[in-house]
Amino acid sequence: MKEQATAQSHLALFFNTLAFTICFAAWMLNGVLVTFLVENQVFDWGPVEIGWFMGIPVLTGAIFRLPAGILTDKFGGKPVYGILLLICALPMFFLSMADSFWSFAVASFGFGLTGVSFAIGIAFTSVWYPKHLQGTALGIFGAGNAGAALTTLLAPTLLRHLTDNGANLDGWRTLPVIYAGALLIMGVVFLIFTTNRKPAVNNKTLKAMLQPLKNIRVWRFGLYYFLVFGCFVAFSQWLVPYFVNVYYLPLVTAGIFASLFSFPSGVIRAAGGWMSDKWGGRKVMYWVLISSVLVSIMLIVPKMEITSPGKGVMAKFGGEVTFVSDSLITVGNKNYPVKIKPAVAKDFASLDRKVLIFPTKETWQEPLVTLGQQVKKKTLLAKGVSHIYFQANVWVFAVLVIFIGSIWGIGKAAVYKLIPDYFPEEVGVVGGMVGVLGGLGGFFCPIIFGYLLEGTGLWTSCWMFMFFLSAVCLFWMHAVIRKMTVAEAPNISRQIEHNK
Repeated sequence: MKEQATAQSHLALFFNTLAFTICFAAWMLNGVLVTFLVENQVFDWGPVEIGWFMGIPVLTGAIFRLPAGILTDKFGGKPVYGILLLICALPMFFLSMADSFWSFAVASFGFGLTGVSFAIGIAFTSVWYPKHLQGTALGIFGAGNAGAALTTLLAPTLLRHLTDNGANLDGWRTLPVIYAGALLIMGVVFLIFTTNRKPAVNNKTLKAMLQPLKNIRVWRFGLYYFLVFGCFVAFSQWLVPYFVNVYYLPLVTAGIFASLFSFPSGVIRAAGGWMSDKWGGRKVMYWVLISSVLVSIMLIVPKMEITSPGKGVMAKFGGEVTFVSDSLITVGNKNYPVKIKPAVAKDFASLDRKVLIFPTKETWQEPLVTLGQQVKKKTLLAKGVSHIYFQANVWVFAVLVIFIGSIWGIGKAAVYKLIPDYFPEEVGVVGGMVGVLGGLGGFFCPIIFGYLLEGTGLWTSCWMFMFFLSAVCLFWMHAVIRKMTVAEAPNISRQIEHNK
């Protein structure tokens, strides 16, 4: 790493971030494109297939991050990054020719290499900045995650234009060509305008470079990144079909909402880097994981209507039913008021047109007896009905989603602040491995979401998984920190226990 930041450092950071933004936009393409193709019945794919298509590019970007990090440490970021951009343009172009599940999958696997740009950029950025500025620099670079927002915001509109509002559905094939052109141009620009730089340890053997991977800390950081990055990647794509299916939004509107999740999360990563420099990555991660647990709980409750038996009307005396209406039942000389079904219960669709933050409950009673019927004491004259409706209001949902996305954005910066703190000379290798694990989150999560949706029928089952994963990360981090406290300051630890 350099002793101090220079104008050349800032120029390298600019091109790294720009290239990463374009790569990330390409990496997230399938979230919008596959949703469009399924919604318009171009291909007959279900939730599981959609999950696989969202996950396949992420898998490629994950499994090749470690070798990309090693190559960057060995040869420097300029040749590795530039060649990557040029190579990825080819499968992106071939995606425009796909006409089946397997051809689409193969092309997706190919352009998924754009995901390794993160490992390259992290290693290439870190060598240009001193330790006390690396959190901020890496946070700014990580803001390239906002490329996901560019795709979810612009791609639906481009598809609508290219297909002439659905009149020419085959026009979708032009979109991958546009993305391929952007990758090609960025690759040429990167090779022309950047200066190469390698870390001081670039002469280490492969075995020596991989030595840090024996440290359990690397894998713990990887689990954190599985959550804050992998799940961010997954939801950057999954939220598009989520909004379409749960809230019946048009694809363009769903893309705008999904971009509201992606863009702040990417941009705030720079702020997360500054926060990590100021307060430390460990403290920031504590708040990130606690917030992720709490918001996931709030998002678990699905949009729902529940009709359940309620309080009914029972006869206090036996006799003949002499009068029956929606509001009154008479048995002999005894009148029993009946609660009338409210107007809103006759048209539940009207509830969706209102803005309801909390669950609403409507109750009424329905007569079970007929005129002239003989009834005994404690006979049920009218059954009770309770209707509970939770709108899961789209605006409230969007705010919570934006919040958790922003929290994850801060967490991404915090994780990569911890890496140079503990592994200052192996940022490429360790960052690459952590990136692999994070990328695997982006691969597995959409597939898990698809199977959970298929098995439970609940779109919010994905948030149940988020709660579980966040809780595991928080528990592991807290357990490790307690262990470190006991080991490093046993007297303080015993005093804390004594004062409890």
